[in-house]
Amino acid sequence: MANFHLSLFLLLVLPILVSCTQKQVHIVYFGEHSGQKTVREIEESHHSYLFSVKETEEDARSSLVYSYKNSINGFAALLTPDEASKLSEMEEVVSVFPSRPGKYSLHTTRSWVFSGVQETMKLDDLKKDDLLLKSRYGKDVVVGMLDSGVWPESKSFNDEGMGPIPHSWKGICQSGDGFDSSNCNKKLIGARYYVKGYEAYYGPLNRTLDSLSPRDMDGHGTHTSSTAAGRRVKNVSSLGGFARGTASGGAPLARLAMYKVCWAVPGKGKEDGNTCFEEDMLAAIDDAISDGVNVLSISIGTSNPTPFNQDGIAIGALHAIKKNIVVACSAGNSGPAASTLSNPAPWIITVGASSVDRKFEAPVVLGNGMKIEGQTATPYSMEQKMYPLLYAAQVEIADAPQNISGQCLPGSLSPEKAKGKIILCMRGSGTRVGKGMEVKRAGGIGFILGNSKANGNELSADAHILPATAVGYDDALTILKYINSAKTPKAYIVPGKTVLETKPAPSMASFTSRGPSVISPDILKPDITAPGLNILAAWSEASSPTKLEADKRVVKYNILSGTSMSCPHIGGASALLKAMHPTWSSAAIRSALITSAGLNNNVGEMITDASGEPADPFQFGSGHFRPTKAADPGLVYDASYTDYLLYLCSGGAQNLDSSFKCPKNSPSPANLNYPSLAIPQLNGTATVKRTVTNVGSSKSIYFVSVKPPAGISVKVSPPILYFNRVGQKKSFTITVKANDEITDSIEKNKYEFGWYTWSDGVHNVRSPMAVSVA
Repeated sequence: MANFHLSLFLLLVLPILVSCTQKQVHIVYFGEHSGQKTVREIEESHHSYLFSVKETEEDARSSLVYSYKNSINGFAALLTPDEASKLSEMEEVVSVFPSRPGKYSLHTTRSWVFSGVQETMKLDDLKKDDLLLKSRYGKDVVVGMLDSGVWPESKSFNDEGMGPIPHSWKGICQSGDGFDSSNCNKKLIGARYYVKGYEAYYGPLNRTLDSLSPRDMDGHGTHTSSTAAGRRVKNVSSLGGFARGTASGGAPLARLAMYKVCWAVPGKGKEDGNTCFEEDMLAAIDDAISDGVNVLSISIGTSNPTPFNQDGIAIGALHAIKKNIVVACSAGNSGPAASTLSNPAPWIITVGASSVDRKFEAPVVLGNGMKIEGQTATPYSMEQKMYPLLYAAQVEIADAPQNISGQCLPGSLSPEKAKGKIILCMRGSGTRVGKGMEVKRAGGIGFILGNSKANGNELSADAHILPATAVGYDDALTILKYINSAKTPKAYIVPGKTVLETKPAPSMASFTSRGPSVISPDILKPDITAPGLNILAAWSEASSPTKLEADKRVVKYNILSGTSMSCPHIGGASALLKAMHPTWSSAAIRSALITSAGLNNNVGEMITDASGEPADPFQFGSGHFRPTKAADPGLVYDASYTDYLLYLCSGGAQNLDSSFKCPKNSPSPANLNYPSLAIPQLNGTATVKRTVTNVGSSKSIYFVSVKPPAGISVKVSPPILYFNRVGQKKSFTITVKANDEITDSIEKNKYEFGWYTWSDGVHNVRSPMAVSVA
């Protein structure tokens, strides 16, 4: 009996003891460095904090992972929960939070032309609004990328004709596996890598999976870098010649600096994506600030809502904007569900994803003569004759492992039934290209990828390994109905081709993450949308176009989709605006982009979602970016570092600067001088204040117009703003009230949307509004 009680005691207590002693990397954040301490003094200070909770000095020193020593004051270290708790109780410590593996992950020939940024080939064609010429192509602006590395041999990173590296640049070109200082040049002026956090969790990097250097073995970092600031490269395309044209980043003469923070996950394939650790990203941002970047583009995020004082990207970005660095981040790929967006901090430009006016058409012709629209980027085609057509569920092995009917998962299809046939597979579980691989393994002659209901009619063009095309949800149901009704269903897939100037465009991608923000509901997020669907850009030659292990093809340029692709469009546009307006703050640049964005597609109608229904600001923010308009916005909503700290004060215990003391009566978070307005759970009436700065004509008069949210009245006072000089500021109030007579008919907590616009006859400074009633 005694043994039983002892066993029970151990069973209950041991897990508690283990959890109290188990070490995990934690980030200990103090705010900003004060005074003029040397690097050694900073490190010794951090060691002293560790020694205060460790038993020996040796343990304190060996536990340190990073000492953030430039702008960010803090460190990353291996701590037990008890040690972390003791540190968090110290008065000078702002926050202590654990690094969470898997929390963060990585979220062009036509897109820049579609967005109105294109190079004037002849002097005679010069237009007054040619942003590239006015900004000198982003010359000498430094764009920093946090990503999976870079493939330096790509032509997109050549430095032909570029001048000396700016004297302001203090960064380095870090050597490692297959990478040394010779891989940097006057275009790619810096490259570093950060792996200590990754290795603290996974152990030493498996160098057959990834390169212990800034070299990109995945492709993602090369793609985003060339989208933001790649050089002009003529006559490029993806496999099969799709999207052929001149590839160019938004700011082709900007300088690039790569900070590799994302790495291959042990035991998983490249198609599963990389993982990025907060302690590595914080170290990268800390160095980027010191190196002298002007813009940071970060296509990384998390689907888990995280308070700002425990969000590594938000903390790092706050330090960056204090140095007037523009920070653009991807909204995430967790749509179409609401409240799924990443990077909601108001000092970050949060970017959604939308389409461009280009398709890669590959229709399906059914045996009954019906032609179904499809898209593909596969280089393979089939003979134009009828082949037997079956639904995947009709050719599945009954007891296939992990089988989900109709999904074409690995090992699910019967070769006896699938051989020589075209197979319809539905999206859901598994990868899009992987489904085609399963069809090919089973002997299928081709396959049709049908969208799920969530994907609607949005089509991704993939480089499949056999003749294939993708169709929308409604069309997939039409094909399935034909298969079920025809005695001998047949079809063939028309070879794919690139088609430009398609309509309507843009439309919102189904995958783009939506607002409202869980962490900051008083800020309307995302801020803006940019091209993120089927974007062609440079690629790593160490990675296949599909990133699948069985795919051995090598490409120099590749088509990819995601908010990862839209974010560097805003990074590139920000570089152009920085070059054109070097004295503008990061908030002014964000404001210029937001208030100049467009709401309509190329047929003059409201931007739609993937299903064809009108989209809203929780999908596109202020609308689709228009960089040329942003170059001359008329008015801007500016904000300072102190304004952000006051905003954090109003949100409770989220102050991220230990030297800043919150006032007794903090301003409402809705009063942050933001170029959009969000009021959750309006109860009666709310009044907020905004201030605009004149950056247009010295003498101008602006009149306000309002399109209020349904059931809401909006009054702007004063309704007219008079300016007599550039730089002059004017304030106004916005009073929002639920209409008494129809309040009962308004659905509680459901957001309604509207806009208010200041116009002087030349500029239309538009701000979106989102209001819900309590």
